[in-house]
Order: sequence, then structure tokens, then C-alpha cells
Amino acid sequence: MQSTRNKILENTQVTDTVYRMVVETGTRPEPGQFYMLKGWGDEGPLLARPISVCDADGHTVTFLYEVRGKGTRLLSKLRAGEQLELTGPAGHGFAIEKVRGKVAVVTGGIGFAPMVYVAKSLKDCQVDFFAGFRDASYQLELVRPYVQRIAVATDSGAEGKKGFVTDLFDPADYDFVLTCGPQVMMEKLAKACMACGTTCYVSLERHMACGVGACLGCTCQTTAGAKCVCKDGPVFLAQEVF
Repeated sequence: MQSTRNKILENTQVTDTVYRMVVETGTRPEPGQFYMLKGWGDEGPLLARPISVCDADGHTVTFLYEVRGKGTRLLSKLRAGEQLELTGPAGHGFAIEKVRGKVAVVTGGIGFAPMVYVAKSLKDCQVDFFAGFRDASYQLELVRPYVQRIAVATDSGAEGKKGFVTDLFDPADYDFVLTCGPQVMMEKLAKACMACGTTCYVSLERHMACGVGACLGCTCQTTAGAKCVCKDGPVFLAQEVF
């Protein structure tokens, strides 16, 4: 894993709080991996921010991120042509080569971002995409060419089905379920998959400081003991962590 200074090609606002950034880089991450991003000097936070990969083509990497605090707010102020420090790609992503048959990709909130690249990378599979949002969907056009079906649930009922994204389908209808989103959503989905024998991979989110497993700040408990989400994950088999 290396740290480089990279040129920002695009950093545009998608919703009130979500931004899309395209960065020039020659690295090609795996689906589910992330980078540590830092785009400020001494006046900003000490630590970089972990942002998952939304898309990559070997020449650029796209990030879809939500402004939540000072670090991501500073990232949102960067403009095309400016430089960004990237460290990565980091972590272990989805075992795409093992996924076959009928697949459900399930997202909640900004957990939508990494699953765009996941859906794009699935080959020779029938992929259905289930996305949960607070009020309205965004950027669904990024995933539409790669899936057979898209279904949306919103908390408010303003779009799609009102309620939980996990109510949109039955895990028993699928060979694999790949998911990223709020912890409570993934835990409910993981348990449903385990009950019916469907293989489920989950992408966990944790606060991270180093991104390489040195600080142990993102430790989670697994069936094999404590592991670092940044180094050993962020993707795990559901039965390992739930």
C-alpha cells in the first residue's frame, strides 16, 4: 500500500450531503477496498479519512462520500485540478471470484457507494440491486447497466417502498447476498441469510485512524478472535461477525 499525491478531476455535489469525487490514479483496487484520503494541510484534522471505492477503471478512482464531519467537509471543498493525498488501496474486499448464480446486492444509506463497483464487477451472475435511502435515491444510473433489477425503499416513503430495504426480498431466493450499510440492517440480513443457508458477505464500517491495522482502533470481534476491520476486512463472511 502506497501514499501518493493525485490530481482531482471532479468533485461535484450530488445531494445536500453527498459528493462524487473522481481522482486520477494508476492503481486498480478490488471491489470493496478503500483508500485513506487527506486533502488539507496542518489546519485540518491529523488523520486521513477512509472512503470506499465507488468505481475504478485503472486510470481513475471514483469516490461517493457523505459529509459527516470536519474531514469530509474539507474534502467537499476541494476543486478539480487540486491535489489529494491517497493511501491505498487498503483492506480485503468482496471475494467476487467465488460469487455465482443469483445474487442480491443490498445497500443502506452511503453503503450504496462501494456496492456500485461490486455490482459492476460481478460477471456471469443474475444480479438484483436493493437500495435503502432516507428520503430519495441518488446515482442509481451508475449501477443500472450492470443489474437485472433495482428496488428502492425509503424511510419517508417518498420513493419506492416505505420501510426497510430488507423487506424488499427473501434471501432464500438467492445464492449469495452482498451487503453494506448500517450495522443493524446488516445484522438482520445476515441472520436471515444464515437461517436459510444463503451465503452472505458484509462490509463493515468503523472509525479508522491508520488504515493498516497498526493502531487497533477499528477492532471487531469475530469467531476467530479480534480482527481489524481496516486490514482483515472490511468484508467478512456474515457468520464470522454476527
